[in-house]
Amino acid sequence: MKRRNLKNLMMLLMLIAAVSMVAAGCGNNNAANNAGNNAAGAGAGNAADNTGGTPEPSGAPAEAATLSLGLLPSIDAIPFIIAHEQGFDTAHNVNLDIQTFKSAKDRDVAFQAGKLDGISADLVAISIYNEAGLDVKITSTTTGEFDLLTGNDEVQEVKDLKGKTVILSKNTSTQYTVAMMLKQAGLTEDDITVTEVPQIPTRLELLKNKKADAAILPEPFVTMGVTSGLRVLSSTVSAGVNPFVLAFPQSAIDAKAQAIRDMYAAYDEAVEYMKSHDQTEYIDLIIEEVGYPETLKDEITVPEYLPANQVDVKEVEAAFAWAREKGLLTKTISAEEVISDVQFKE
Repeated sequence: MKRRNLKNLMMLLMLIAAVSMVAAGCGNNNAANNAGNNAAGAGAGNAADNTGGTPEPSGAPAEAATLSLGLLPSIDAIPFIIAHEQGFDTAHNVNLDIQTFKSAKDRDVAFQAGKLDGISADLVAISIYNEAGLDVKITSTTTGEFDLLTGNDEVQEVKDLKGKTVILSKNTSTQYTVAMMLKQAGLTEDDITVTEVPQIPTRLELLKNKKADAAILPEPFVTMGVTSGLRVLSSTVSAGVNPFVLAFPQSAIDAKAQAIRDMYAAYDEAVEYMKSHDQTEYIDLIIEEVGYPETLKDEITVPEYLPANQVDVKEVEAAFAWAREKGLLTKTISAEEVISDVQFKE
């Protein structure tokens, strides 16, 4: 049993490393150092919030709880970052200790070491975490996006990819997303030839140089690709697929339930802020945190963020079914078992 758990944990690190939202090896050491430097602060926050943010018996306001979040530099992180930058978190009696990692691998190392309360993740990763014996729960969806791009004039729709080459990262949410897009077009994964390239910038360069017919990419590489002449065939938004979630281990949920609820109040306030303020007022923050080139400032379209909401059970079931087909999930785990009601109740 110990050997199997070790094997599962090794699989976790290997597979999750492939879903990094930015170039592999680009600043990984800085991210890991950042996680280490913040460990003491995160630990202090854990100790300060054992009551989950419950007011002191004297009636005095409780000290703001610290909630450490491990995020990747992607668009689903923006509302959390704005919530902290604008002080919406402390206004709701929670201090968001946001730690941005350059790779999913570095994030997961910090997470498994107990240095993070919650992380931005995806449904395939959730299946892998729980397969490895980590009791990780989904507390909400987040607003992320993958786009399927092409530079081949023969490919005008997803169905035209039959017999063509698609670049992605195997056994990750990118492969799952492509599988769902193909299914909607009446195709299967067997109808395409997969070229595995975990490094996002390399995918873009190969596609631009016509070394493949299509590639699945996140922002800011989608905007970079479109401005260079590539076309979007489909996206998680247009395909109605949303594998992006925020997750916490059950131990953190038990210890910091009120802090998590306060975090979501701050998140919703950040969403309202973006709706009521011109994009120019916060676009520099997005460029800095997501990694858009400054030259694309006028090309960036900020998503229409929604207030925080819980994941759709059917989304989880579909992702878990795919994970089982790929052998990533062998345990009998239902969608309900990995969804927390800390914020959203039936």
